[in-house]
Amino acid sequence: MFSPILTMMRERHRIPVVEEANIDAFAEAHDFTALFFPGDWLRLAESNDVAVILPELVQATQGVFKPAVVSRESERKLQSRYRFNAFPALVFLRNGEYLGAIKRVLDWEDYLTEIAGMLTREPSAPPPFELPEPCATNDRRDHDHFH
Repeated sequence: MFSPILTMMRERHRIPVVEEANIDAFAEAHDFTALFFPGDWLRLAESNDVAVILPELVQATQGVFKPAVVSRESERKLQSRYRFNAFPALVFLRNGEYLGAIKRVLDWEDYLTEIAGMLTREPSAPPPFELPEPCATNDRRDHDHFH
């Protein structure tokens, strides 16, 4: 279930919901796609911020990319596919191929700079998955119980 704000923004701007089963067909049907992974809106206030910002980004880029919201049921599987480590996230694709991801909320100018850079780069494999900073340490004692 999405937040009331995301639901309203989706309806107002006709942003579709995609899931694991239809994401490839959706992404391949558009030159550029931005997939919105809202995460748990009850826990992450930034999810509603990005829900409001996303239509503004579409307008600011003159509709260059087609946005879609990833269903809650498909978020984790697709997160592992695109290998980002924080919600909310926007994953950008060109004809279904990975261009990059923006995690959390950025300043407006940073969004525009990041998106412009992504839309001009060549598609690539997503980066290796990294643990969020609070989870990763260099202290071997933290990992001894796994051996």
